[in-house]
Amino acid sequence: MRETVFIGFGSNVGDRVDFCDRAVTLLSLLPHSHVAGISLLYETEPVLDHAQPGDGWFLNGVVQLETDVTPKSLLDILREIERALGREEENRSGPRTIDLDILLYGQHIINEPDLVVPHPRMHQRRFVLMPLSELDPLFVHPLLQRTIGQLLAETGKQPEVRLLFPQPSTRYGSRPSCSPPPGL
Repeated sequence: MRETVFIGFGSNVGDRVDFCDRAVTLLSLLPHSHVAGISLLYETEPVLDHAQPGDGWFLNGVVQLETDVTPKSLLDILREIERALGREEENRSGPRTIDLDILLYGQHIINEPDLVVPHPRMHQRRFVLMPLSELDPLFVHPLLQRTIGQLLAETGKQPEVRLLFPQPSTRYGSRPSCSPPPGL
């Protein structure tokens, strides 16, 4: 059965736009899947909670995917994309060429050693909630029972998250209709 899945992506090393673009392009090629939406890109101050991501600001965004791929298989695919784009497996909390996270997998709640969905810290992170709200502000978080728009309104202003302007042109072409074109 097809599920609506939201995947967060981010990069703070090298050509950040290119790494994000390549990750989205690879996600668009997944079998049994369709990219239904791609957020704009946001530039984000690094979060220094449990990780040491370095000083470089991140580019972040979210992809909305309609897919039949199971959560565990999707996680395996995301890890393979990260490896293909140069992510260092032995230093996952350090600076990264690309970071891909399953934020939401429909209304499923998954709590396994290597996969927790909904993402356990997404409701605290503006850099996740801003692009996610752009795609579906009325999506209800399956554990917190609040919409993405409500969760975004409840977050503070730190760390800084700002819309990247101008938005770069990308290989994956124009954004699906769920995202208004920049400037409207």
